[in-house]
Amino acid sequence: MAKGGGFRGGFTGGAGMNQANMLKKAQQMQQEMLKMQQELETKEFSATAGGGAVEATVSGKQELLRIRIDPDAVDPEDVEMLQDMVVAAVNEALRSAAKAQSDNMSKLTGGMNLPF
Repeated sequence: MAKGGGFRGGFTGGAGMNQANMLKKAQQMQQEMLKMQQELETKEFSATAGGGAVEATVSGKQELLRIRIDPDAVDPEDVEMLQDMVVAAVNEALRSAAKAQSDNMSKLTGGMNLPF
């Protein structure tokens, strides 16, 4: 006669329930992440440089949407300064969009340091 309580094929206990629960939570998290990403993609992020002389606007997809340049900032003798202001404004707007994405991910994961 076999010892061990008569269980054949091993004890599955709560492990199967725990895995099913984890899978369900992972699927919910994935759906929430997709929803957050879709919402983020519809947002716009703007930043200025040169005291507002240049404004760049990017989408949540981190694509440049538009540049606004104050006509007073256009100095044919100093094009390099204008170029620098455009680059600064675009980079700051992109950083804002990336931070929003990172903040959304942190909300979703509860601050867990996950590899994605």
